[in-house]
Amino acid sequence: MIVFITGATSGFGLSTAHKFASNGYDIIINGRRKDRLEKTASDLQTKYKVDVLMLPFDVRDQEKVFQAIGSLSGKWNSIDVLVNNAGLALGRDHFDEANVDDWNVMIDTNIKGFLYVAKAVSQIMVKNQTGHIINMGSVAGKEVYEKGNVYCATKFAVDALNQSMRIDLLRHGIKVTAINPGAAETEFSLVRFKGDEATASSIYNGIKPLSAEDIAEVIYYCASLPPHVCINDLSITCLQQASTTYFHRKS
Repeated sequence: MIVFITGATSGFGLSTAHKFASNGYDIIINGRRKDRLEKTASDLQTKYKVDVLMLPFDVRDQEKVFQAIGSLSGKWNSIDVLVNNAGLALGRDHFDEANVDDWNVMIDTNIKGFLYVAKAVSQIMVKNQTGHIINMGSVAGKEVYEKGNVYCATKFAVDALNQSMRIDLLRHGIKVTAINPGAAETEFSLVRFKGDEATASSIYNGIKPLSAEDIAEVIYYCASLPPHVCINDLSITCLQQASTTYFHRKS
């Protein structure tokens, strides 16, 4: 069994790679940072004795995405599970004050890159008439919040695309699942606030947030259900979060 994980060098992607590898899956890992990718590959191979293939590309690069995935051969050309995880938030500003370059990066990564990978892998799955695509969304794709504007828009797009893919790929026997996490303590906030550690960590004040391992457990659960069972859409928050804006914080 082979799982392909984008954004596998940190956060949800890294924990998901370890979860699947620990259960005997061979792993294709993708990421922009080749040094991290190499370390991840070495760790997975050493700890779990599985085969690992590295695909070091930026999902925003359409040509590289299709070239890398289209050139897979041998057993690697039979992907059982895609965890379409690569994505990010940049900035948290009111709409009129936001940085347009941040918008472009989020749109290019969270929508266009997401689509490129899903398209390329779905062609393999259609050929094999089997497979499972797990799309990483967000509760921000269900409910907008102040200063979320374009990030929320990209995750609303993921939600719509997940529903569309579920319908369009049904005739090929391909499962499609959306996983929508709430507040989770990974590199997410650090990236969003561009390295400002104090602001990033303050997001989780007074709560016990989700961890990357929590989400990896849920992803693996969805992927390991019987062939006739498909979880279409799943939103997950920590106990102290009820919506994108309502938290019960302990002082």
